[in-house]
Amino acid sequence: MSENLKFLTAFLRNPVSIGAVAPSSRRLATAMTRQMGIHEANVVVELGPGTGAFTSTILDEMRPQGHYLAIELNEDFARRLTQKHPGLDIVVGSAEKLDVHLERFALKHADSVICGLPWAAFRAELQESIMKSVVRSLPEGGRFATFAYIHSMWFPAARRFRHLLEANFQSVETSPIIWRNLPPAFVYRCSK
Repeated sequence: MSENLKFLTAFLRNPVSIGAVAPSSRRLATAMTRQMGIHEANVVVELGPGTGAFTSTILDEMRPQGHYLAIELNEDFARRLTQKHPGLDIVVGSAEKLDVHLERFALKHADSVICGLPWAAFRAELQESIMKSVVRSLPEGGRFATFAYIHSMWFPAARRFRHLLEANFQSVETSPIIWRNLPPAFVYRCSK
């Protein structure tokens, strides 16, 4: 079964936790890692890597001494990611416990967090719980990137999420729209 079909099947089974009908494009992956300091980071965390649309781009930019950690809730996606990238630290678990997962690997903090979670699909309490864990896991100057689809940017949950970013980070910037993604999206780049 192709990666796109597996992704669509997972979406149909659980649209809230998957959040998209297709994996993100290479263009979105490039936009997600741009200006994130990955080439100099000691620890890079990927939340919700799914089928690995951003993973290869992150790994290409990381320095050899850097530590990559992925947190994925979907066991099938985590297993496929482990097969595709053996030797990486991939945890099946919740992003709400990011700080706990870092501690498990004796990591003090994450320098950069690249996030593929479907924020607009989450209730307020879950958005806040995950964001608290992300903020606790980043040092001053730490970086966080996530994306949103342009069709959902006016949904109440998406607007609430934008306010949550602004309340938790020193700076929040948005990228130009990545039209060659299904659906079109833009990136939030934040620094603590």
